[in-house]
Amino acid sequence: MKIKAQIPNLFTMLNLFSGCMALVMVSNAAYENAFFYVCLGIFFDFFDGFFARKFNVAGPLGVQLDSLADMVTSGVVPGYVMYKLMLTNDVFGPDSYLPYLGFIITLGACYRLANFNIDTRQSDSFIGLPTPANALFFASLPMIPHILSDSFGLFFSFNFSELLFLTFLSAYVMNAEIPLFSLKIKNFSVAKYKLQIFFLAVSVLMLLFLNIVAVPLIIILYVLLSVVYNYLHITHKA
Repeated sequence: MKIKAQIPNLFTMLNLFSGCMALVMVSNAAYENAFFYVCLGIFFDFFDGFFARKFNVAGPLGVQLDSLADMVTSGVVPGYVMYKLMLTNDVFGPDSYLPYLGFIITLGACYRLANFNIDTRQSDSFIGLPTPANALFFASLPMIPHILSDSFGLFFSFNFSELLFLTFLSAYVMNAEIPLFSLKIKNFSVAKYKLQIFFLAVSVLMLLFLNIVAVPLIIILYVLLSVVYNYLHITHKA
């Protein structure tokens, strides 16, 4: 067994471990730490694919391991975060089963990951919101009310109906036939990648001024820009 061939799998396992740590943090309501471990897991997830391509060792085992690790970090974790948020905001009492609806996010992520492995259209871009982006969105939600209050003097909290809406919207957007523009810049060209450059520049500015609050806004911006771009592209062709 060549050591080089196992390097991508090592990064995949680090992604999985990060997801496990994020689950522990969510259990303890340590949401900042949970967000950190989700980000760390996504970082490792990027590099397992990077090294698999660099060393030319991509194979079916790596594909399966990658999906299984993503299922925890980008599937179970956001569902568990939503469950905990719903549990806190459930107006029907502590014995209600409604907070379990938060795991619809996990079910949607599972279907998305399985479908991604057999969808040959998603080699260079995405159709539907990728599970890591979805995980970042929900991992950041518990911190937003505190940041808005402490940094901006704004008082805001999610109610149960809003959380339920976001849950079903998440499962839909991950699996919807919505082409999203690729963020991979293979050869730098302002003319060719002006949309990507604009998105990245706006994202950096939002992070600088809004901190964690910018994370869900960036994900929403990514989807909306893709929808507008697709509409304009289709209109131009017509």
